[in-house]
Amino acid sequence: MYEDQLKKVTLFENLDDKELRLLAKTCTERQFPAGAVLMQEGEAGAGLFILIEGRVRVTQSGGPNQPPREITTLDAGEVIGEMALLDDLPRSATVTALEPCRCLLVPVWDFRATLRESPDIAIQLLIQLSRRLRKTEQQLYK
Repeated sequence: MYEDQLKKVTLFENLDDKELRLLAKTCTERQFPAGAVLMQEGEAGAGLFILIEGRVRVTQSGGPNQPPREITTLDAGEVIGEMALLDDLPRSATVTALEPCRCLLVPVWDFRATLRESPDIAIQLLIQLSRRLRKTEQQLYK
């Protein structure tokens, strides 16, 4: 049902049809009005969000007596909260809907069960996350 949306996401673009079907089975659709908080910095990560429609702002706390600082804005097709799939650490940022948003949620426990069933998904995920890390490092050290 959600295979087409998953295939459009860079993180999952190299998965084959069988792997996409397995992953799609774990997805649930969520809608958020403008101004809603999708995830809060410091809270436990319940899973990964795939933004299907809308736009969100990503912020981090600025410290005592300082306003939050904007990290980025994300549009449809982007992935939010992917670190929750790999670690059990609290969310590193707050994500707020700038306009009405429609997302797919991939719950962390369902995702991990899918990885045990199909380890090739884990390999593809690691490749994509490594590319994202390289890109981030290149931007930091310019």
